[in-house]
Amino acid sequence: MRKNICFIMMMFIVMVVSGGCFLDSNKSTKPMITIATNSWIGYAPLFYAQETGELEKEGFRLLTNVSLAEAAEIFNVGKADMVTTTQHEYYMLKEMIKDIVPVILLDRSNGGDMILANKSLQELKKAKKIYVYLEVDSINSELFSEFVKKRDLSKKEFIYINEDQQQILDVKNNPNKTILIVTYTPYDVELRKKGFEVIASTKDIHDLVIIDALCARTKLLATHKEKLQRLKKLIDTKIEAIKKDPKQSYQHVKKYLENISYKEYEDALHSIEWINKPSKELLQIIEKMGYKKETLLL
Repeated sequence: MRKNICFIMMMFIVMVVSGGCFLDSNKSTKPMITIATNSWIGYAPLFYAQETGELEKEGFRLLTNVSLAEAAEIFNVGKADMVTTTQHEYYMLKEMIKDIVPVILLDRSNGGDMILANKSLQELKKAKKIYVYLEVDSINSELFSEFVKKRDLSKKEFIYINEDQQQILDVKNNPNKTILIVTYTPYDVELRKKGFEVIASTKDIHDLVIIDALCARTKLLATHKEKLQRLKKLIDTKIEAIKKDPKQSYQHVKKYLENISYKEYEDALHSIEWINKPSKELLQIIEKMGYKKETLLL
């Protein structure tokens, strides 16, 4: 009798343990939607949600990269389901992936994208050669083109050095060279410490509207719309949390932003405008840029 009872108890334990393993296995293999992104103040709500575990709870995870172009490439080769982009990367991807669409609006640059220089504008106009460090396959190129046009520098000899923002951080301020760096927050912080100064930004180049959005294929939007709506709600919640208590959010997101100081983080937040609740005027502007209201979760 005791043997029978022992046998039954052993079988029960095996079933419980096996069942637990099965449940854990199911949990670990639950499909996650991967978002390719990079270091930028406008993506702070995503970083915040990642660090609090809320992003994973909703079935999403971040794949961080060193540049806008790298994040776009990760999406292009199918290693990510969504990608954070400016309109430049969106247009570039659209040429290869016809069904990519903007899904969630995040922010508009208002000084966060900038051009740094180690010389004054007057010195730039006198320089024979100007070395320009930038991410060629990114919004950096468009910002620089607008700057050249606005400052009447088109006849200058520019020597372009195509590097990602991490590599650009190593650029030395050589007084014997005229150097321009096209960059964005938070990478400008370290470069300013080297003596480079802002000579132009999206705060004064009004002809270029730079917006950031989460993009995906139309198939993902169709099959996971409710899930994406929850992501949109989570992003909105985190934006409000950042506004209400930036100091608390800083503790969660600083490692994604080159560990900038809290003061630098505050300054960075002032260099963008949140557009998660866009005005009718902005929607009209971006519709001309190919951002159709039909695909946006507003």
